[in-house]
Amino acid sequence: MVDMELLKKVVEAPGVSGYEFLGIRDVVIEALRDYVDEIYVDRLGNVIAHKKGNGPKVMVAAHMDKIGVMVNHIDKEGYLHIVRVGGVDPRTLVAQRIRFFTEKGERYGVVGHIPPHLQKPEDRKKAADWDTIVVDVGADSKEEAEEMGFKVGTIGEFAPAFVRLNENRIATPYLDDRVCLYAMIETARAVENHEADIYFVASVQEEVGLRGARVASYAINPEIGIAMDVTFAKQVGDKGKIVPKLGGGPVMDVGPNINPKVRAFADEVAKKYEIPLQVEASPRPTGTDANIMQINREGVATAVLSIPIRYMHSQVETADLRDIDMTVKLAKHFLEELREMDLTP
Repeated sequence: MVDMELLKKVVEAPGVSGYEFLGIRDVVIEALRDYVDEIYVDRLGNVIAHKKGNGPKVMVAAHMDKIGVMVNHIDKEGYLHIVRVGGVDPRTLVAQRIRFFTEKGERYGVVGHIPPHLQKPEDRKKAADWDTIVVDVGADSKEEAEEMGFKVGTIGEFAPAFVRLNENRIATPYLDDRVCLYAMIETARAVENHEADIYFVASVQEEVGLRGARVASYAINPEIGIAMDVTFAKQVGDKGKIVPKLGGGPVMDVGPNINPKVRAFADEVAKKYEIPLQVEASPRPTGTDANIMQINREGVATAVLSIPIRYMHSQVETADLRDIDMTVKLAKHFLEELREMDLTP
């Protein structure tokens, strides 16, 4: 059963790419310190939690960074002009709240929207972009905004908005990738009888170039690398191209970024423990931490274990609690059953 209190805490903790130290790093350390043999933070900011074993060395990575925004200008009227950190779609920011982290503490701003009454007909057809978006923080001048603690370089993220839609569905900003980070934490807590030498990595800066996983995999040098990251679920407008569905269970990719023997082993485990396992075709690099782990040093046998969500990179990302539970169950049994194997494709 999903621990809703912990899930909400993990989802809402601050941590835009490069600023994971603002909150989420401490949440991860606190959640894992009593369940692993050692835990430490590397120079880039990754949290690395080690459960020692004498079997194959495995790195399980879930990125803890969020997409967000950064202030790049404050105009004379006190409005903030912002740029993206990671893959933020400016259209999703209109009429939304942004939580900023200033030297004087947390502050909120709103991305205002000109009412339709005041727009010209031709302007109503135009989508918002980075040249038109400004953030209103309640200031009447640049000086007042600066007095509130805002400056060029101030970081911001979507404001918390965690809601439960029904018994099984939740919607909130930042299920990417905090829902998988939560699942990794629960997996690390649950794994007991194992031969594998397991490194659980809460990686940094995935959204801006898979940077944390690059340095962590080099340092750990695993034989097997598992990226836990969200994937697309069937949703309005996908025209049948998206296969995974909410409530259908965890998802694992097939494709050149995926080691076929690790994937086959996951299938065996899923079948043994009666866990539905959805399949996603990935003909190119997956865009997850597995992409960079695979080409570490002499090569790593990689796989991607995903939780499907709708409306990715928006303030209403939606997931199914049953998928979260089943993902933890599969990851736990996968790691406990894992033994030395020939990983050559």
